[in-house]
Amino acid sequence: MALRCRIIRSLFASQNRKEATMKNTLRLTLISVLLLFTTSAMADDWLKTMKDFELTDHMGVSHTMTEYADNDFIVVYIHGSGCPIARLSVPTFLSIRDDYQDQNISFLMLNSFIQDDIPRIRKEAADFKIDFPILKDADQSVARSMGVERTAEVFIVNPRTGDIVFRGPIDDSLGYETQRINTNHNYLRDALDAVMAGEAINMNEIPDSKGCLVGFFLS
Repeated sequence: MALRCRIIRSLFASQNRKEATMKNTLRLTLISVLLLFTTSAMADDWLKTMKDFELTDHMGVSHTMTEYADNDFIVVYIHGSGCPIARLSVPTFLSIRDDYQDQNISFLMLNSFIQDDIPRIRKEAADFKIDFPILKDADQSVARSMGVERTAEVFIVNPRTGDIVFRGPIDDSLGYETQRINTNHNYLRDALDAVMAGEAINMNEIPDSKGCLVGFFLS
């Protein structure tokens, strides 16, 4: 009789362990699914829409979004005078621009720094041999529409819709007080190759950009 009771208790204990394991597995699966949807939603929200603009660059030339409607994409680099990371990443951005000159892509810079005026931007461009437009976003409305946070971040934009299809660092060579000779990830190049091939970019795999904070006027 005692043996039979032990066998029955053992069977019940085994069944309870199986049920507990199944519950834990189901719980972890549900958590994973929720995290996936939450992360995807956050990534989608991270990509905003660049508003239609009419801005003047550091050489006094006016630019509008509609001027670039014939381009497949425009690449917008967030500029800020005096920012070390922004300065150090300029040569790489220029190199990418040159490598993609046969593609139907335009490369621009956007400056929304409160402290930067046109003369200061012009001097920065001369000192660091920046030979393409730096658009001054004086009221910061364009930067706000894009969700700009830091300098040295790059955005790939569809100029016909304003949709931002990528945002992130150029690569992983620069960080706060760090600098690598060799890069492991070329985020901008990979993103350009993807969008030109008609492929979507998984923003969950793109890290936050390193750069100087862009301060905004109180609205």
